Amino acid sequence: MRIVIAGGHGQIALRLERVLAARGDEVAGIIRKAEQGDDLRAAGAEPVLLDLESASVEEVAAYLQGADAAVFAAGAGPGSGTGRKDTVDRGAAVLFADAAVRARVRRFVMVSSMGADPAHRGDDVFDVYLRAKGEADAHVARQETLDWTILRPGALTDEPGTGLVRLEARTGRGPVPRDDVAAVLAELVDTSATAGLTLELIGGSTPVSVAVKSVAGN
Repeated sequence: MRIVIAGGHGQIALRLERVLAARGDEVAGIIRKAEQGDDLRAAGAEPVLLDLESASVEEVAAYLQGADAAVFAAGAGPGSGTGRKDTVDRGAAVLFADAAVRARVRRFVMVSSMGADPAHRGDDVFDVYLRAKGEADAHVARQETLDWTILRPGALTDEPGTGLVRLEARTGRGPVPRDDVAAVLAELVDTSATAGLTLELIGGSTPVSVAVKSVAGN
């Protein structure tokens, strides 16, 4: 498969690139800074230099041509203000989804956040973030030509992955290692039977592949 990842230098994305490359997939990661390219190459991915805050749909679609799947894993990140929550967490996600539609890429996996809700109230930065992520999720879900799956992980940690998770429509809050998020994403990319599902993810007791298969088609 050829898989294009938005936010290719993110902590989850770099892990995902390693997993995908190790299993033989062709991976490209979209990055904003040329100096991030070496990290992607080390992970086995092709760096694509493109700013999703200023690119056009046509520009992004050109890089998505011929891809089997697209994964949105970009984020404004901690320390960013409300403006970039809108331009990255909402705007870039909307752009990437629209570009996937334009490029006729059907499989689309969205990394969201637990609690994402377009109707979330509040004016703090985290409130704006959850609203932006919710608006982006809602936009993706409206794209009838995308076989989309939205993944909403719980509190992310850098603990080593266990390969054991809880993946359901509603899990309740809890931590999950970034390693395990990447492992689930790799399975979801391959499992189009999860199309149309919004799933929450936390650490648990079910092996990743079993957890994905158990929700497929539900």
